[in-house]
Amino acid sequence: MQFGICNEIFRGWKLGEAMRFARSAGYDAVEIAPFTLAPRVTDITPAGRKEIREEAARAGIAISGIHWVLAQTEGLHLTHPDAGIRAATSTYFRELVDFCADIGGSSIVIGSPKQRNLLPEVSPAQGMTWAGETLREAVRRGEERGITLCIEPLAPSETNFLNTAAEAIAFIQRMPSPRLKIILDVKAMSSEAKPIPQVIRESGSHFAYFHANDKNLKGPGFGEIDFVPIATALRESGYRGMVSVEVFDFEEGPEAIATRSLEYLRRCFRRNL
Repeated sequence: MQFGICNEIFRGWKLGEAMRFARSAGYDAVEIAPFTLAPRVTDITPAGRKEIREEAARAGIAISGIHWVLAQTEGLHLTHPDAGIRAATSTYFRELVDFCADIGGSSIVIGSPKQRNLLPEVSPAQGMTWAGETLREAVRRGEERGITLCIEPLAPSETNFLNTAAEAIAFIQRMPSPRLKIILDVKAMSSEAKPIPQVIRESGSHFAYFHANDKNLKGPGFGEIDFVPIATALRESGYRGMVSVEVFDFEEGPEAIATRSLEYLRRCFRRNL
């Protein structure tokens, strides 16, 4: 298993500094939130993208991909009734695929709860159709550039669209592609009626990325969720991809979050060897 960490944990740090610290702490990869670099990825020049890739190479760390991809953007929405807004969103997702490939990433996590919420006049069935149409060209671009788009099921407290792993799997099955998968997130799975290990096992080969955190919004090992059964389920499901630390409560500070989260994850996964 490979372990990664999201760069927004290192608030106020330069990207290169965050990469070097993450590598020294033992991480294999960093996951980048584009809003920490620029309002939109289209603002990041080819030279800037090359520099990001070179910074990672100098630090000796991989870039696993990007997430929070619509954060701080305006006028973008996956399921909006306005076809013009959906078209603009479709175009931007193609730009996200290119950006991810340009910096050496391989996965795009699509959470963006506010930009996928179903408006009152939009039915779940219509939302599924429009979201699929909005992402279709980006998935094709992903096939060309080796980028996997991962739909993230999120809790009903965050969005009213695609709340469970089963719903997200049903969505991606409408558009079969090896470059369209789901991501499983521990915090999000905590809202499901099923135990987290069961969700993992039932998701089978449909998930291609994994976020490690706690339902208290902190890192793995900072709350009550036991990751030993989670690690067992991941191994039994055949997952061999990235386990990336994503945190929403930064109280302990980046150094403690990064080091303690990884130490805890390694202990849990060793018990499955």
